[in-house]
Amino acid sequence: MIPFALESPETGNALNPDTAHSLRDAKTGARWPVIDGIPYLRTNRGDLVAQTLRLLDDDKPDLALEGLLADQDDWWTGPPADPIDLHRLVKDRDTATLRDAVALLGWGRVGDYFLHRWTDPTFLAGLTLLEAHWNDPACVFEFACGIGHYLGAFAGRGAKVAGADVVFAKLWVARHWVVGGKAQLVCFDAASPHWPVVGSPVDLVVCNDAFYFLDDKPGLLECLRRTAGDDGWLALSHIHNAERPGFSAGRAVSAEEIEELFPDGLVYDDDELTRALVECRAPGPRAPAELRRCEAFSIVCGAGMRPAPRIVADGITLPREGALLRLNPLYVPQGSGYAIAWPSERYEAEYAGRATYPVRSPGPERLDWVGLDSADAARVRRREFVDLPERW
Repeated sequence: MIPFALESPETGNALNPDTAHSLRDAKTGARWPVIDGIPYLRTNRGDLVAQTLRLLDDDKPDLALEGLLADQDDWWTGPPADPIDLHRLVKDRDTATLRDAVALLGWGRVGDYFLHRWTDPTFLAGLTLLEAHWNDPACVFEFACGIGHYLGAFAGRGAKVAGADVVFAKLWVARHWVVGGKAQLVCFDAASPHWPVVGSPVDLVVCNDAFYFLDDKPGLLECLRRTAGDDGWLALSHIHNAERPGFSAGRAVSAEEIEELFPDGLVYDDDELTRALVECRAPGPRAPAELRRCEAFSIVCGAGMRPAPRIVADGITLPREGALLRLNPLYVPQGSGYAIAWPSERYEAEYAGRATYPVRSPGPERLDWVGLDSADAARVRRREFVDLPERW
């Protein structure tokens, strides 16, 4: 485990274990629930916190869990999850697939992105950014980690990992389907009066496809830099460009703001990072002013990073050692081979033009990562084949 301590997001006081399912403010006595090792520290959910603690104290952990799984972030515009579906998911969590979980949680198009994130160009750009400046971090913290796609990649490289997200259900899915029990996970809102994660600085702090959502970007960046300390580094990928209309909600950032926020940073065009992965070369950083037309910025900064990008050839962008790879699940049987079937028109509009995998594939459905020739290794690099969680 990473040596993090937790403080109350309301008071900044230390939080200490109270029961097996709760933490207590050392000074005020206020309690916060913990389920599956994940503290729930959202500050604007007083009624939900009280209800969850009451159910946990009454030895009704599954009902308490169902309540937290229904909670969403303030950007959510879809319908609430069906309580019957949540009950079924909690009951079947040890046998359900990730696809089952996403469907029962009612995540809709967001679920499409989560299920296929391992192959989307945005995720690959983030991996490329990390590999280009990788320095074998022992401890990694990811803010807005979602269901743990990057955390799984870090853990597969031997790092100790911790992640935070505002949606409890995402962290719970990360715990059960993607990362496992060793990751330290905590649910809180960056807009809380106090940043609750404190303790020893970590080697690498990551924030992917989320920085643009936050109102107080300088304040969040200060917290992320403090978490990295004097010797760590930060990697922030897919920050939407305010000068380019995009598909996502949020508060995009201009090139001028990037320059002001990251005076010590190396700045990349997301598309350049994805191309560098496929072409097996080092990505090229640019001045923010030269990237006014890019869709999204990606940045590394901090004393601990590799100061110049290296060739992206053999690191975190590739599957873990010994992986049995599956054909990209976007492919469906067609004729004597397979063809891409997009999960939605929106997904196709966002990714089809930048996808690294071909429209058609001859297969096979499984591929052993060990001992591949150069042609098959290239197919893996472009995500025609992918290393998915066991219960995908």
